[in-house]
Amino acid sequence: MLNIGCHLSISKGFAHIGIEAKSIGANTFQFFTRNPQGGKAKELDSADVEKYNSYASENGFAPIVAHAPYTLNPCSDNPQTREFAQMVFADDLRRMSKIPHNYYNFHPGSHVGQGIEKGIEMIVDLLNSVMQQDQNTTVLLETMSGKGSEVGAEFNQLAEIISGVRLKEKMGVCLDTCHIFAAGYDIVHDLDSVMTEFDKNIGLSRLKAVHLNDSLMPFASHKDRHAKIGEGEIGQEALIRFINHPTVRKLPFILETPNDLDGYEKEIALMRKNYTA
Repeated sequence: MLNIGCHLSISKGFAHIGIEAKSIGANTFQFFTRNPQGGKAKELDSADVEKYNSYASENGFAPIVAHAPYTLNPCSDNPQTREFAQMVFADDLRRMSKIPHNYYNFHPGSHVGQGIEKGIEMIVDLLNSVMQQDQNTTVLLETMSGKGSEVGAEFNQLAEIISGVRLKEKMGVCLDTCHIFAAGYDIVHDLDSVMTEFDKNIGLSRLKAVHLNDSLMPFASHKDRHAKIGEGEIGQEALIRFINHPTVRKLPFILETPNDLDGYEKEIALMRKNYTA
C-alpha cells in the first residue's frame, strides 16, 4: 500500500487531524511542532494524543512526520540563535515522546560563511546535546537544495553529520524531491544512479521518509521553490516513477506542494492510482 499524506495543521488536535487526513485519502501526515517561525509551543493534550494513537492504529497509519520550525539553525554564527535551536529541539523531542514511532524532521541549517565543516561540527554538537537514549523519535536530516550557505545539499554532508552523532541508531534522512533535483541530483533521467549514490554515501536503511514535491525551478538551480505535481520541472511522470522505485516505495510520502485540502486530495488520488501494488 502507498503511504502518503500531506502537511496539515494540528491546531485542532491530533484526533481531528487524523480524521482530516483519512478524509482526503491519506494515511500519514506532517505537521509543524510549533509556529514555523519559532516561538513557544502548546503542551500536547495527552487524552487527544491517546485518541489519535488508537485511531491511527485502527486505520493503518504509517509513521507521521513532525517538522521543526524554519528558524531553527544549529550552525548559525549567532550564539543566541544556536541556543534557541537547542531549546526548541530538546523541547520538541520531549513533547513528541507521547507519540509512538514518529519522525522529527529538520533543516540542517546554514553556516552563514563559517564553512561547511564548521557548520557540520555545530550540527553534530547540537544533536549530541539533545538526543537521549530512551527517546522513541527518529531524528531526520532533510536533504536541501543548496541555496546560500545551506548544509545538507550533498549526500556526503549528511553522512558526515550522522557519523559524528553518538546515537546513530536514532538518526535518519528525509529526502525532498524538489530539493535534491535543485541540488543537482537528476531524479528525472537517472534515478537509479541517484539512489545508488545515496546508498553509497548514507545507506538506504537511513532513508525514512520522502517529501514529494515538483520543482518550480530548473535542474541544479539551487533554488527551493516547490510546485504542484506535474506543474514543475520534475514532472508527473518522473514523480510516479519515483514513488514506485524499489528503494523508496514503502516509505511515508509527504506532499508539501502549494495546495489547499482539495488539491492535496487530488494529488493523493493521482499517486494512489499510479502506484504499483
